[in-house]
Amino acid sequence: MARLDSFSEAPLPLFSGDEALDTAPVPTATRQPSYIRDHRKRLRDRFMRGGAEALPDYEMLELVLFRAIPRRDVKPLARLLLETFGDFNRVISAPPQRLADINGVGEAVITELKIVEAAAQRLARSRVMERHVVSSWQQLIDYCHTTMAHRETELFRVLYLDRKNILIADEAQAQGTVDHVPVYPREVVKRALELNASALILVHNHPSGDPTPSQDDIDMTVMIEAAARALGLTLHDHIIIGKSRELSFRSEGLL
Repeated sequence: MARLDSFSEAPLPLFSGDEALDTAPVPTATRQPSYIRDHRKRLRDRFMRGGAEALPDYEMLELVLFRAIPRRDVKPLARLLLETFGDFNRVISAPPQRLADINGVGEAVITELKIVEAAAQRLARSRVMERHVVSSWQQLIDYCHTTMAHRETELFRVLYLDRKNILIADEAQAQGTVDHVPVYPREVVKRALELNASALILVHNHPSGDPTPSQDDIDMTVMIEAAARALGLTLHDHIIIGKSRELSFRSEGLL
């Protein structure tokens, strides 16, 4: 089995190392081996023909790693990342500090992974911002899953809406631990007034993957609803995001 410390990273070139036309000859000893070049071409061709569904997680991860490690076989590293974090989504969303602990992962790999994560979040966000929440509800849920489902700690965010239920702001209010996040109802409603919002939706994740609300979740929601009502604001819902499903307080009769 190959030693993982062989994954030394080259500095990122302006163009992809295995696609750009070099302006100076590359020494034979450092040229990309033909078997790696051919494998990468086959993988890219399969992706372009069949999309993400045509590739398992480790091959999708290989595609991401190609630029960061342009002249080495990245398959062992892709498999190691998946063994460590569980699946493609958890690898992409893993904290940089934890990624750096993996033998073979350096700044270039972390940068590529975080670019993919940011692109996914920006695309999902563009589908819901300044849109009517009711008509784009599924896109809103997809966005929340993209940004929160695979986090290792709790994050509490508030979606602020205008009087026509158009989403005007999405703000992270607090970050916490694996099973707790501090939330201050006064700060939540104060920010709504600053934004001239008329309604809000609360969203937070459960890193355990189970979106069942705790008693603390329920109590906190009751306090925020009371504070919002006192100021003429409407709390539409509180959504808890799990790994593969979500729970709506409104649908469960908790609001």
